[in-house]
Amino acid sequence: MIRLLAALGALFVMSNAAIAQQSTAPEVELVMVEQHGCAYCIRWDEEIGPIYPKTALGETAPLRRINIHEPVPEDLDLARRLTFTPTFVLMVDGVEANRLEGYPGEDFFWGMVEHMVIEEGLMDPSTAG
Repeated sequence: MIRLLAALGALFVMSNAAIAQQSTAPEVELVMVEQHGCAYCIRWDEEIGPIYPKTALGETAPLRRINIHEPVPEDLDLARRLTFTPTFVLMVDGVEANRLEGYPGEDFFWGMVEHMVIEEGLMDPSTAG
């Protein structure tokens, strides 16, 4: 009986640890820095914008947009100043993990951003693209 109670206690502790581990998953987002009149921002909106949220990448790193001319939101800790639009900043728990400055076109965008996410261990390479 004591062994059974000890085993149940150990199982309870392991279950609580698993729940705690699940709730500590990092908050991930892809921040798009844009500005009015940016030709490459418009091109991204036409080529990628409608598709992005429907992809595994979009589910892993949902898109958030900010304007380069407005103050950086306080919940974002950027590694350096924002200079170009569009700039895509991969944020993990509010801290910059990586960035892509400029829009390299549809053919290269997917692979470059997927590489950033995979490099941070946030996505299994087998689920990419």
